[in-house]
This record gives sequence, structure tokens and C-alpha cells, in this order.
Amino acid sequence: MALFAQSRTTGRYEHKDFPPTEDILKKRSQKGADAIWEGRPKWRNTTLAQAVKSGNHDPLDVTALDANAAYLSAWKTRLPLGRLVHDTSGNHDPKKAGMHLITPPDWDHTDLPNPLGARTEPGNLWITEPTLRLLQRCAKNDLCDPPVTHESFTSGSTEGLLEKLRRALADLRATALADDDTVTAEYIKAMYSKFVSTIGESSANREIRRPDWMHIIRSQAFANLWLKADKARRGGLTVVQMSGTDELHVAGDWKTVFREGRGLADMKSKETYTLGGST
Repeated sequence: MALFAQSRTTGRYEHKDFPPTEDILKKRSQKGADAIWEGRPKWRNTTLAQAVKSGNHDPLDVTALDANAAYLSAWKTRLPLGRLVHDTSGNHDPKKAGMHLITPPDWDHTDLPNPLGARTEPGNLWITEPTLRLLQRCAKNDLCDPPVTHESFTSGSTEGLLEKLRRALADLRATALADDDTVTAEYIKAMYSKFVSTIGESSANREIRRPDWMHIIRSQAFANLWLKADKARRGGLTVVQMSGTDELHVAGDWKTVFREGRGLADMKSKETYTLGGST
């Protein structure tokens, strides 16, 4: 938090550390969740898996890829600056960011995960800015119908709020990796992970209370992973599985689509296995 404060000393935009918390962002019970759906993925290409299992498709060599520093990459996202203001117009202002109650579009693609993640409950739901923009992007690319927005809680926003700190930590991480300094690399990982996990309603951080930021950053990480899955499919790879913030399993020559490495824009291989093999 001290580094974040230092990074904001010459910032163009003022933000609020303790705006009033709207009801949709309040936990329903002490150990329960609030009303926001972040779009966390847990997806497997079941159509492909069943085809391989039944013998209607040849076994596939699969590589489990890992996206580097997913939460740190997700800091590049549009965050609301002030108090969230209720809007029932159903219109989306691209200069604002926040939470949106939508009717989600149908998703008819068996070879690509639903951008809404592992949600099985029908009906309207509250989503964050990154998820809404991802659905709008999918609609623009004719992958689904546009989501219908009913109401929103938004504020004026900027994509640069965490940018200075993100770049600083990214540079430190790159130096640590180049020097094979695992202690520093793990410390930096703990720093940005802790920042995300405690800026909501956590008692471990008394300097800020922005559950909207927490949800938006997490949702941006999930959206970033979905975009990698879409890039893989468009690049001729078969998407086999996707889960969490950083795990993407593909079949095909993945190095023709992604750059191998440990940089924020790179992917690295965790393991290889054969879908339909003996193990």
C-alpha cells in the first residue's frame, strides 16, 4: 500500500479509498459472498473428450500452458475512481466502470469457453466491467448476442490507476527472473497477490476498502485468460481445457501462436499429456 501511495503522488486522477459500499458488494453472511459474479472459468472441452473416448477422434497431444503473473497483468484495467452511482438507463458509458446487472446471452460454442465462466445458474446476474466488455467484444465478433444491461453502479474511471505500480513491479520481476533471484520473484508475487486479496473487505488491510476494485481485477484476469483461449483457437490450436487465472490446455504447436517465456505477455509449458492415451 505504501508503494501504491507513492505511485499516485503525481497521478492525474483522485480516487477514494473508502467510498460507501453498495449492497451488491456486501457479503450476505460472514463467510458468504456478495452478489458479484467474476466469471471464473472451470471449463473442459467435453465434446472433444467424449469423441476421443468413443474412438471418433484420434488421441491428442496436449500442452498445459501457464499464463505468467496473471493478477499483475490484470492491473491494467479500468477502475472506478469514486463512489459508485446507480443508473437504471441500461446504457453503457465506456468512460465509466463498475458493476452491471445483465441478462447474459446464450453461448453455443462447444470448442470455446463461455466468457461468463463456470456459471450454471440461469437468469440475470451482476458482473464487472471487464466481463461486460468481453461479452460486448464477443457480440461484435458474432460469437453471441449482446448482453442486455438493466442497471449499473458505476463511477468515472481510468485504466492508469495502477499502471505506474504495475510497471515498477513488472520491471523488478523481470530483473529478479534474469538474475535467477527466486526469493525476490516470489516476494513480488506475494505483494501483488496480497494487494488484490486485501483491498476488498479484508481486515488485513485497513488503508483501503474497494471491493469493486478487487472484483474488477480478478475478472480482468479471467477475461485475459479467455482472450488467450480465443487467440489459440483463431491460431489453429484446439482448446482442451481452461481454468483459474492462468491455466490453458491446448493441442497443436502452441509456439506458433504464443511466445514462450516468463514475461507478462508470454506463456510457459507446465506439462504435456495425451488426451485419450493410457495415462
